[in-house]
Amino acid sequence: MTGTENRVQHTISECTRALSGVRDALYVLNGKWKLPIIIALSEGPKRFKDLQRRVEGITPKLLSKELKELEQNELLVRHVYPQTPVLVIYELTEYSSSLNDIIQAMSEWGLQHRARIQSH
Repeated sequence: MTGTENRVQHTISECTRALSGVRDALYVLNGKWKLPIIIALSEGPKRFKDLQRRVEGITPKLLSKELKELEQNELLVRHVYPQTPVLVIYELTEYSSSLNDIIQAMSEWGLQHRARIQSH
């Protein structure tokens, strides 16, 4: 039995639709920082400096860029409190919880993959 016998056949339109969905998801979550930022914020709302400490290795400029993109995609909100100094808090939106299963599946796959590679 070859590996191709177990594959499900899909139409071109099904493949195109699936590929479009994957591209859209990757566009929103691209790079190495967006998911770590989302995971850090899943612990609760955070100030910029707290996020920078939690997401080790990210520069302030890059963190700012990533936060803006996550806000544009409605995955987090930025609360500005007018005081001296100005207080800015970042918090996940309810919509961001739609990523929970995806993040969990990626985490599980990553752990399995690491174990597989290390065992060889």
